[in-house]
Amino acid sequence: MTNHSEATGQYEPDSSVHADGIARPADPFGEPVVTLRTPAELADALPYLLGFRPEESIVLIALHGDRGRFGGRVRLGVPERAEDWPCVAEQLAQCLVGGSERRGERPDGIVAFLCQDPVGAETGQQVVERLRPLAQELRTACGRLDVPVLEVVCIAQSRFWTYCCPDTGCCPPEGVPLLRPGTSVLAAAATYMGVRADATQSEIRGRLTPWETAAATDQERALDAVSVALLPRMLRDAEAEAEAVAEGDAARDEKLVGVPGKDPGKACDEGQSVASDTLDLARRIMARLEAAPPAPGDTLAADNRDDELIAHDEAAALIFGLQVRTTRDRAAEWMEGTEGPSALRLWRALSRRCVGAYAEYAAAPLALAGWVAWSLGDLAEGQEALDMALGADSRYAFALLLNQACNDDMDPETIRRCLRRKREARDGATVHDAAALQDGATVRDDAAPPRRRRRRRPSRTASEASRAPGGPAKGPQNRRQTARRVAKEGP
Repeated sequence: MTNHSEATGQYEPDSSVHADGIARPADPFGEPVVTLRTPAELADALPYLLGFRPEESIVLIALHGDRGRFGGRVRLGVPERAEDWPCVAEQLAQCLVGGSERRGERPDGIVAFLCQDPVGAETGQQVVERLRPLAQELRTACGRLDVPVLEVVCIAQSRFWTYCCPDTGCCPPEGVPLLRPGTSVLAAAATYMGVRADATQSEIRGRLTPWETAAATDQERALDAVSVALLPRMLRDAEAEAEAVAEGDAARDEKLVGVPGKDPGKACDEGQSVASDTLDLARRIMARLEAAPPAPGDTLAADNRDDELIAHDEAAALIFGLQVRTTRDRAAEWMEGTEGPSALRLWRALSRRCVGAYAEYAAAPLALAGWVAWSLGDLAEGQEALDMALGADSRYAFALLLNQACNDDMDPETIRRCLRRKREARDGATVHDAAALQDGATVRDDAAPPRRRRRRRPSRTASEASRAPGGPAKGPQNRRQTARRVAKEGP
């Protein structure tokens, strides 16, 4: 049972884990320290601990020391099937305790939250009883790791209940209303520190959820048309890459430069056209978005404006191009500076365009949105986007790795440094390869007269194909599966 007259935890805004992963006490002259004593104060603290107001979530928060200073935290959506609750409870407990141990500070206790609104005619009290077995699974899973759960709070229908206090005087069966937002001491301290918690989980997810309007039909038709245009080229790219890996870099350079009967221009155009076209198109749209800054405050109007700036066929081409691992990794380098905000707007917009049968394709833009949001300092949107990416494709390794890093409170600068080094190394290699190709072309031109390149008829663009009479309205299911299989080449 929780003794409501004792301190349950200390909230130190944004100070429990620093960039180097070492937990430190707050500066008594710089950062306010707020002591939480009751389940009501714990429930009021949750949005400030996460950065948004959760609505369908299991949240575990580590407590450290005699006074219960808040540490790491993990969050996951509430599984629909009760059969999945034991497994999820075990995974969350291991993730929180394991992550804390890797940072050198094992938790002394845990506070758990269950947040879910009633469904249909269900009442808040019925939600509490339905989730009671889940609360017990969490306590049991943490107990097996020798870390006690000191409090489990259920939040539903703007009220809260506690599973650990049997005193109906302070915790009545009908629940206790939540504190009015912005009226607590914690809210004042968080505002002073610049911590915001005004967004809800549904608002964050709404910016990333595929369209359900009439425009979704046109977008799906554009995706069908682009799949017809890009699938043969993606197959050729995959074959060329596999051949280059098998022969080695030296053999590849020889084949592109000096082998009779080979057209180096054609090999370069066809071998890397999808990747280069995708990245070039993304850069153009990012510049277009940067030239049209969103109005502050109204996220719906800002997203609608971004949608108007991107044509259906452009979005479809980017969605397909990002399914290739190497292209997606290159796009992940747009994570900071002036590129970061525009890239985030683009990845959000593409996530909204993965409509209908193309829902699984959203894993790539959602993971990129999560990574860039996290890199820019918005951990709440970052984790939510990564959760949605895993919802689109539970085995998407890029999202799995980033989600684990977020849950472990890893500093994103570590990942940024790796991506910067890759970008610098590639830029240096590009300059070197250009010089080598120029030298090889000179030698070849001296040895034999240049070959006339056969002019190819330009193919119809995706937008023309989608508007052509009798054009494809919906591609066959096996074509989508083939494109997805070709594109998924590792994390």
